[in-house]
Amino acid sequence: MPLRPHIDAALARRLVDSQFPQWAGLPLHLVDPGGSDHMIYRLGEELSVRLPRHSGAIEQAAKELEWLPRLAPHLPLAIPVPVAVGRPDLGYPWPWGVSRWLEGEVATVEALADSGEAAVDLAAFLLALQAFAVPLGSESQGETLAARDDSTRAAIARADGAFDGAAMTALWEEALAAPEWGRDPVWFHGDFHTGNLLTVGGRLSAVIDFGGLGAGDPACDLTIAYTLMSPVGRTAFRTALDVDEATWLRGRGWALTTGLNAYNAYAAVNPRVAGQTTRQITQALTG
Repeated sequence: MPLRPHIDAALARRLVDSQFPQWAGLPLHLVDPGGSDHMIYRLGEELSVRLPRHSGAIEQAAKELEWLPRLAPHLPLAIPVPVAVGRPDLGYPWPWGVSRWLEGEVATVEALADSGEAAVDLAAFLLALQAFAVPLGSESQGETLAARDDSTRAAIARADGAFDGAAMTALWEEALAAPEWGRDPVWFHGDFHTGNLLTVGGRLSAVIDFGGLGAGDPACDLTIAYTLMSPVGRTAFRTALDVDEATWLRGRGWALTTGLNAYNAYAAVNPRVAGQTTRQITQALTG
């Protein structure tokens, strides 16, 4: 298991005060719920502090500092504005980040599942992201569906009974058999789900958490169609995105495998995650 250091407000306060004394007087409050990858604290009115919970998230602060300022002017929704990267210290082993605070509420199925406007806005965001040039040598292809085959089949076996095991296996095998992305790599968000979308006044306002940012096959970003949208919203989304059948099928595969992974890891201990991932898996099976 990856190292998981103890993180609390006292540690966050000491890290901020020792490394960024200009912010030492600002109040610090835990953001709840936080993410599965980071403990998040609001620092004053305008900043947020993100401390990785595990070793899989330790490159995010540097990645966001490098790429998000370049991407932001080309995207139709707000994204985080990195301000600083802190260094390991005080027993905390990894780099950590400070960004501008983004106002908004986390997007919900109840508010946006049937919204054609939200579906089109999300498609426009992905199209703009994919259109941004991938500099030579910066490609990060990310994980493939094939690389997840053994773990996904094990996850299907573990979740059989909670969901239709035969249907999950059939979808997974169809997704694996779909033609691969045969074009030049394009940017993908890499963790494009409901929890990483913010709304203001009922409309999408921002996309956050770019730890999975990379370039390659964008099918992984189609997961949003199953975490957020109803069939009506998915139709509007797919039409606006103009996705081919193979990419759409690979996207269903990504929704299935990531949903199963989270369901098996958290459903027994987190009812919120259980509900979200149950919806994601069942919607992916529906298509």
